[in-house]
Parts: sequence; structure tokens; C-alpha cells
Amino acid sequence: MADLALSQVAHRCVTNLSKSEYRRLIIGVQLIKDPVILLLDEPTWDLDPLSTYLVISILSNAAKKYGTAIVLTMEKPRSDVFPFLDRVVYLCLGDVVYAGPTRNLLDYFGSIGFPCPQLENPLMYYLCLSTVDRRSRERFIESNHQIAALVEKFRLEGQGIMQGHMGEHSRIVNPNRAYGKPGGFHVLWLLYVRMLASIFNLKKNGLKQMCMRLFMLPLYFFILWIFYNEAKNYQRAFITKSGLIFNAMVGTYFISIMNTICLFGPYRTRYYQESQEGLYSGASLLLSWNLVSLPFSCISAFASAAIVYPILGDISEPLDYAFFALALWSCCIYAEQQAIAVMMIVKTGMVAAVVNVYITCVYIMLASGVLRSYRGYEDWLYYLTYITHTRYTSIFLHRNIFKQPTFNVMPYSEQENCTSITSLIQTSSSLNTNSNANCRYATGKAFLTERFTAKNFVGDIYTAGDFNMEFNLGISFAFSVGIMVLNKFLYLLPLPGYITDKFRE
Repeated sequence: MADLALSQVAHRCVTNLSKSEYRRLIIGVQLIKDPVILLLDEPTWDLDPLSTYLVISILSNAAKKYGTAIVLTMEKPRSDVFPFLDRVVYLCLGDVVYAGPTRNLLDYFGSIGFPCPQLENPLMYYLCLSTVDRRSRERFIESNHQIAALVEKFRLEGQGIMQGHMGEHSRIVNPNRAYGKPGGFHVLWLLYVRMLASIFNLKKNGLKQMCMRLFMLPLYFFILWIFYNEAKNYQRAFITKSGLIFNAMVGTYFISIMNTICLFGPYRTRYYQESQEGLYSGASLLLSWNLVSLPFSCISAFASAAIVYPILGDISEPLDYAFFALALWSCCIYAEQQAIAVMMIVKTGMVAAVVNVYITCVYIMLASGVLRSYRGYEDWLYYLTYITHTRYTSIFLHRNIFKQPTFNVMPYSEQENCTSITSLIQTSSSLNTNSNANCRYATGKAFLTERFTAKNFVGDIYTAGDFNMEFNLGISFAFSVGIMVLNKFLYLLPLPGYITDKFRE
């Protein structure tokens, strides 16, 4: 930073840099990688004289300090940069007019009959001498003949200059590597810190990331709380609370997808640009992203669960609440990683969102157990639910809530108690019909059996292996961790050029 005269703007946003500061920053990004040769096309283009002088002097110092060979082009070289250029090459239509040390420039052209007039800028004077004059046909022909003569003259008499130039260059055999190549852990740490710096700041982008990561999901759950807060523990609570669980799970999927598409896009585009230069791999990017994202999604999931859990369960059981929040967290992770996988090849955010929502809707409709009971499935559809994350999460969330004693023999309303109505069945056949309609579920176990068992299921749902709570929670996280690992392999695969090029535009 000091070498580039950027120390005074070290904490300023890049978008607020001046043209000269930004140009020096771009040069520094390349110098920090310790190149043996650095090629710069018009580094002083559109800069004022003072900034031009500063940039060229910085490049000259870098070449001497680090042993880097810096090759640059200049359309209008100023006289004050003359001392900083070790060598100069004049080209015209692909032919060499002069190539050699800058200190020999005046002597060479003087010796062939083209001395530089006093008070003229040598660099610009000989550049004009090597340029075709197109102002008239006569000048065009004359300048062409003159340049052809200069090219031929240099071919015959410039060999000694070139040989001296090559001999001088051969002395730089081992450039002084200023920093060396960073290790994998150091690269990961820098990516992690860069992501944190983009979040923890008071600028627009930082506030946007912070709000989306921490508050979008709790805000959605607060809206759910508004709609479901008045729900009473009557028979219809089986359907109502199952709907709340369903909405909580689906909303977590969709909001996680939306956040990922909005926030991951810039990092993905930067990765495709920087990976071309070999700075880091896709696995390093995703690992640093996960290290940043997982704590945020965990906090958001636990805060969201705290909003709706009092409606669903007993708040005096903190362990059940923690399990409920963990299941939602696994939904966050899974949906986020699914969106990242799609975004590897889909550039447009809207298209990526549509693809992710479509995929998510398919396994939600198939395996949630809420939109359609498993008992209505053919065998092949039922077994297809086993390869979805939603099956295990939905069963776990429903089992976590409906195992509570509250759901044992729930009344139909304040006036109708299911146990009393059942006792009257023996005396009235009409009451028998009404009681079956009103008191459909005797316990939470009956509801779970109807929604989440196959049509040929026989036995106790609470002792069946598929409905073990620890098993289902573990499989939910296994899906989330599995897709995280899969993404790291996907981002290591070489993609066709027509895919990666669109991210670098």
C-alpha cells in the first residue's frame, strides 16, 4: 500500500477512489502476486500529468525493488517519464524502428541523421517520427518511405544495441520474490476476512447483507405468528399446527434460496474472474462462504423457531425447542447449498430462483406428508420420498410436536368434548356419524400414522425405525453436509468456456 501511495485511502470503499488511485490499486493487485513479467496496456490512459508521473515512478520502483520485468505501452509518453524507462521499443505496422536502452536512444537516432531538437520531448519526437502521416497522400507516401528506411537502418545497425540490451537483461536471472505464494490456509483466511469485511460495515451493501442474513427469516416467522397465534387446542389443531410446521419448513427453504441468490452472486462472479488467474479454487471459496454463512443461518433459525414454537409446543421443554430449531437450520443449509449448485452454471438470478423453486416444490409436494398423505402413494412414489431431505425433516418436526400429551384426546370445541361424545355412540347411530367426523384423531400418534406411513403399514409408529427422532434429525443434517461436500467437488470441475466466459463479462 505504501509503495503504491495508497496508505491514506486504505479504509476507503473502492467505489470512492479517484481514477489515479483506482488505477494504482489495479496495478497493485497484479504486483502482489509477484509476477516475473507484468504486461500493462496504457496504464496512464486518461490520467492527468501528475498522476501519470506517479504511476510510472511507482512501476519503476517496483521493477527495481522486486526484479519484475514490467512491459507497458504508451500512446503519448511525456518527457518527465523518460528517466524511469530502462528500455524503449518503437513499432510501426509491426516493424521495429528502435529497440534498446533508453539512454542510447538519442545517440542512435543522432548517428543515423535524426538528432532530437532542443526543448523537444525525445520520446514523443521519435514516436512521431515512427508514425505514418495520413494528413495527405504526399505525406503518407513520404512517411512510409521514411519509416521503411528507419526499419532497414535498425535491422543493419541496431544489432549491437539489441545485443547489449539482451546481455543486460540476462543479468536478472532470479527475481527477488517479495512475498512468495500464499498457502492454502492463508488463502482461505483472506477469503473469510474479505467476506466478513463486506458484511460488517455501515455501507449499503453491508447493511443489506446483515439484514438479509439475520432478519428475513425471523420476519417471515413473525408473520406466521400473527396468523397462527390465536389457534386453540381443539381437534382442528391437528391440521392447523401441521400447516404451521409445513409453512415454517417451506418458508425456510424459499427464504434461504432467495438470500443465497441475492448474496452469493457477486462472490461467484468474482471467483470466476480470479480463478482464471489461479488465485484460489472453488472449494476454497465455498469453504470460506460456509464459515461465514453457517453462524448467521444458525442464529436466524434459532431466533425464528423461538417466535413460533410457543404456539406449537411446550416452552418449558428447551431441548424440544432446540431440536425444532436444528431441523429448521438443516433446511436453511440444504436450500442454500442447492442454490449454490444451480448458480454454478446459471448466471441470471431470476432464472436461478425459478429453477430452485421448481426443484424445491417437487420434493415438498412429494415428501412433506402435508399436501398429500403417504398412504395415497404407489409403492414407487413412497420409496422415492426416501431420497429427499424434506421427508426426514417433516417427519422429525411433526413427531417433535405431536408426541406431546396435549394432543391426546383433544376436544372438538369448548362445548363438545370428544370423550363425552364417544360415550354416546352406543345410544345413537346419528351421533356415531357426527362423532367420527368431529373427533377424527384420538391422539397425535393417530395423526402421524395417517399422514406419514405407507398404505400397508402395520404397527406402532413410535417404535418404527423410520420415525426415530434422532435418526431423522441425523439424516436431515447428513443431506445438508452431503450437498456441501458435493458442491466443493462440483466447483472443482472444469466447465466449458462458454459457461465461464459469461460470468467474466
